[in-house]
Amino acid sequence: MFKVMLFLHVLGAAGMGFYIVLPIMVGRASKLAGVGQGGLAEGLLSANRIAQYFLVLQLLTGGYLISQADYSVAWMVIIVLLFLAVAALGGIISKPLKRVVASIQEGKSATAHISKARVMSIIVLVLYIAIIYFMKFPMFQG
Repeated sequence: MFKVMLFLHVLGAAGMGFYIVLPIMVGRASKLAGVGQGGLAEGLLSANRIAQYFLVLQLLTGGYLISQADYSVAWMVIIVLLFLAVAALGGIISKPLKRVVASIQEGKSATAHISKARVMSIIVLVLYIAIIYFMKFPMFQG
């Protein structure tokens, strides 16, 4: 059972890899014409939704894996806080992406919404890298 959960956890981490390319893709949106910006934003919204499902997989498998080893309380708190931050910002970033699509459909500029999405995506990337670091170098009791 442990090996299956570990495999699913690694698969979930790979699925969350979307957050590595998200800042690059959002940055690319500012270089596109209006309709292209809207199309890219819709695609990023769909990909973000899939990444959110991988976050749920991470929560379930990570909970099981934590119960199988003797990690320090500090490590568990750090991981849970980083996970919650990624999940929250991953959800919040949907709003500016939706506003990009709406702005394009209304014929308005979407620059401000793209900028918000880019800043949030960079923060999510930093948090995701921090999670990977703590997963690679966990703190064990004893």
